[in-house]
Formats: sequence, structure tokens, C-alpha cells
Amino acid sequence: MEVEDLEIAPAAAAASFPAERNLALRTFAAVTAMASLGAVALVGALSVGCYLLVAPLARVRLLRDGYESASAAYERWLARAGAGILRDPRDTPALRLMIAVTFSALPIFIAQLVLGRPRLWLVAAFYLSLYGLNFRRFVRMFSVKHLEAHRRQGYFADRYDRILGRYAEFFLGYLYGNIPELDRTVHVRLHHRENGGPEDTRFPGDYDRTSRLDFVRYLAENTWTVLGIEPCAYFKWRGDEQNRQRLLWGMTRYYAFLAAIFLYNWRIGILYVLVPLLSIDFISAMAAWVQHAFYDAERPDDYFANTVTVYDDLNFMNEGYHLGHHHRSGLHWTEMPGHHERLRERMRESGSLVFRDLDFIGLFVELTVLGRLDVLAEKLVPWQPMSQAERRALLAKRTRPAAGVLPS
Repeated sequence: MEVEDLEIAPAAAAASFPAERNLALRTFAAVTAMASLGAVALVGALSVGCYLLVAPLARVRLLRDGYESASAAYERWLARAGAGILRDPRDTPALRLMIAVTFSALPIFIAQLVLGRPRLWLVAAFYLSLYGLNFRRFVRMFSVKHLEAHRRQGYFADRYDRILGRYAEFFLGYLYGNIPELDRTVHVRLHHRENGGPEDTRFPGDYDRTSRLDFVRYLAENTWTVLGIEPCAYFKWRGDEQNRQRLLWGMTRYYAFLAAIFLYNWRIGILYVLVPLLSIDFISAMAAWVQHAFYDAERPDDYFANTVTVYDDLNFMNEGYHLGHHHRSGLHWTEMPGHHERLRERMRESGSLVFRDLDFIGLFVELTVLGRLDVLAEKLVPWQPMSQAERRALLAKRTRPAAGVLPS
């Protein structure tokens, strides 16, 4: 039976597969989910461990002042360079990050290919170059790739665009395990079309978002999105052949890259390609899980109700203004705070949830890993006076499975 013959979404269509194939697919997804947890634990132990080792150095005034002085000088140079290189000079923070990854992770990867047999110290340096201390570099790269996807021509000015067009997703993305077109095509043409709703391939509303076990099940389903398979089925179901073909071409390029590295050296393939792919599986699942975690079953089609906004110290390129981004995805990131203020009345009417002193990773930890709704209740910014108990009850209600039962 072809998906295009069904009057249902791709996720539901999967249930029509023969039982043997369904079992095999579910087993593969479950194994992949466990592997993703292992990969992100490995990367996380290195990233967080090194952060804990280095953090005390920030309290040494001489080192801190020296770093801040050098960083400020570098920012001034980047601002001058960016004025001629970038399409919009306000995107200098993205340029800084792309340069950092290009001159750290990429040389390490090339050196490892030249050396052949994996060196553990190079592997550790590669992961730190990709994810940074305490995952901060990855958080920034997530924002850079995300916003690049919404640009018609990427970050770079016309004279550089032919070579560097969509540099973050279509070049550096390979190092992160990011299939080309998952951002430009799937995120923009699928996720923003569905606004995280029931037809979205990453819809979390059928799960209990306070449950670690439910997240693992969601992570297993997310495998098919990260591999590009379920979005392909979605575009076929929608009759959107143009975007389906774009995604298929992106999948072909990435799978050719993966196969080439594994054929060259399977150990390098596991450490430098498979681990980042599994890690982005987990991280993308986590982001989708929390950014639309507080689903309102009484307003199923209102993305204002179901999209989260967070305020935190990092908030790189204003990524936390997630609702404002869904409302005006083409708006430049520097204009998001003002746009957020203009949406306040509609957000209040829809019961949109806003949290302070929290980023999306922290939201995931408190909501799902630790299940501390009391902590989230304290960080919730209500639209009207509410007691702590009322806030907690609201959060509990908005994180229950929308259908009352988990998918079979």
C-alpha cells in the first residue's frame, strides 16, 4: 500500500505495515534510541567534565580580563570583516561561530583521516570543538543553522554566496550528523507548516512530557525524522514532490559521505560520523520535545498556546523567543524582543507559557529528567496572579498525553 493512497498522515500510515516489518522497524528505532543515549552521554561527559575543570579559571581575574580583552578585539575585527562578507552585518555572531568550528573541528577531522587509526586525544578534541564546554558551542550552532534555514540565500553576501552559501547546514552540518535539507526543507516546509501540531513528525503531545520512559519512546520515533525517512513520507502524503526531491538529494549526499568514511575506516566512521549522528538524534528530539511541550488539548490548532518562550542569560541569537519565531519566522533575530512585546496580548489570550532564568536544556532537565514541576512553577511567568499550586496544576495539565493514551 502506498502512502499517497492513504487519507491519513505518515505516522498513522506506518501502522498499516505488516507486523513483521513493524516489529523490525520498532526494534531498529529502539536500538537507535539506546545508542543515542549512549552517544550523548559520552559527548556530554566530556563537554560537562571539561567545563567543570575549566570553570574555576574564570574566577582568576588576570585570565578573565585577558580573555575578555582578546575577545573584544576579535569582535571588532569580525565586525569590520563581516560588513563586507555578510549579507546582514548583524549576523556577526554567526560568522564568529562558523569560523571557530571551521578552524577547529574541520582540521582535526582531516588530520584524523590522514593519520588513519583513531587517536583518542584527537577524538576528544573533535567532540570539544563541535559541542564546546557545557554544550555551549552546540547550542550556538543549533541557533546558527536554524536561522540560516530561514534565509533565502543564507548568511553570506552575493560575491561569497556561490562558495559559502548555506555553509552551516550544507558543509559544517556533515560534522554534526545533520543531513542536508533537514533544516532548510524539513524544518521550514514541514515543522513551520504544522507548527508542532499533530501532523508534525515531531509532535510530542501524545506523550507524557514528564516521563523519562515516554521520552525514550519519542526518541525512538524521532529516528525516522533525523534519517529523513518520515519527512519524505510526509511530503509524499502532501503531494509536495519538489520538497521531497530536495530532501532525497540531501539524504543521498549525506549517506554517500557516511558510507565513504566507513569504507575508508570503520573505526573513524563510528567515532567521527556515527556518534555525532546519534547525538543530534537525541538533541533534536530534546529540542522538539520541550519547545512544544505544553500542549493545550482544548486549543489543538493554536500554536500560540502550544509553543514555549524561555528567557535565559545565553539566549544566543534570541533562540528563546520561539513563539515569536513561529509567528514571524522570517524576522531578523535582533528584532525578536520587540516583536515579542507586540504579541503579549495575544499570548495572554492563548495561555502561551513563558519561563524566566531557563534555557531549553534546563527546561528538559527539570521537566523530564527530574520531573520537578515545582521548580518550573517558580520560573513560570503567568499572565495573571496564580498561586504556586495553581501554576503546578497548569503545568501538569498541559503535559499530559493529549489523547489520554500513548501511541500503540
